[in-house]
Amino acid sequence: MNVSVSAAEILRAALAELLDGLPSRQAAQAVERLIANYRGATPTDAPILRDRADVAAYAAYRMPATFEAVRAALEAFADAVPEWTPGSHVDVGGGTGAATWAAGATWPGTRPVTVLDWAEPALALGREIAAANPALADVRWQRARIGSALALESTDLVTVSYVLNELAAPDRAALVDTAAAAARAVVIVEPGTPDGYARIIEARDRLIAAGFRIAAPCPHSAACPIVPGTDWCHFSARVSRSSLHRQVKGGSLPYEDEKFSYVAAARFPVSPAASRVVRRPQIRKGQVLLDLCEAGERLERTTVTKKHGLLYRAARDADWGDAWPPPDTM
Repeated sequence: MNVSVSAAEILRAALAELLDGLPSRQAAQAVERLIANYRGATPTDAPILRDRADVAAYAAYRMPATFEAVRAALEAFADAVPEWTPGSHVDVGGGTGAATWAAGATWPGTRPVTVLDWAEPALALGREIAAANPALADVRWQRARIGSALALESTDLVTVSYVLNELAAPDRAALVDTAAAAARAVVIVEPGTPDGYARIIEARDRLIAAGFRIAAPCPHSAACPIVPGTDWCHFSARVSRSSLHRQVKGGSLPYEDEKFSYVAAARFPVSPAASRVVRRPQIRKGQVLLDLCEAGERLERTTVTKKHGLLYRAARDADWGDAWPPPDTM
């Protein structure tokens, strides 16, 4: 969408301003320390982002990737509910608000939005960054402990992005149940790792048990056909790399690929994809190999050749995570 591209550009510019006056080496050191902390075991009552310098460095490093991953998940959800627009949104554990930016890019316009997080410095900086986007002028930034004690008011949409990995199992379950009880639609995003996928499957099962229908990425609400321990479902979003990204990670490419797993579900009727491309398509001479998760609750490799005409041209343009087949080829 053009709107999402514009939002991404506005966000990148706002984040670049954050680092003015903060020595690049100091920012890189803060990011390296914070990444190490996030990969460790973190008590839920001990926010990792302690002060503005921490938040500024980490937001500049992580917000673009979180934005793109959540935007991709929300757009897949929006494709499955084309007539629906959320009238309100709660971003649980939203920190500096990447998912709030992504929701605004997916469904333009204004709506009541509340960002909940336990780290006050993150909320304060999120409010500062949001000043660059007029559509986010009325967002509420509210401190709340995320876990079993969290209470949510009724809302149309709840997003929970890169949060479950910070919680103990009982708090994860309680948070998903609380979101399900409060919202008409729930979208959860986690890192695209085997552990992240396992947390998504746990959340997916709880949402289905609560009466939700799966809208994306799955083409069905039955059990995932992936045999546990053999593989994991994840996708990729391309992210423009800042100088801070290059300094911390090394390398010279102007982009990186953010791997993520997600589930999007709703209490109302949805129209999920007939099937979903779950691996990067393999383009060979005269044919394209597509690995698909299909509505028949199975994984299938499909070969599309030149004799398929319009479908072949669509397959050459297909990307990892896309619905298949495209509507204009059916």
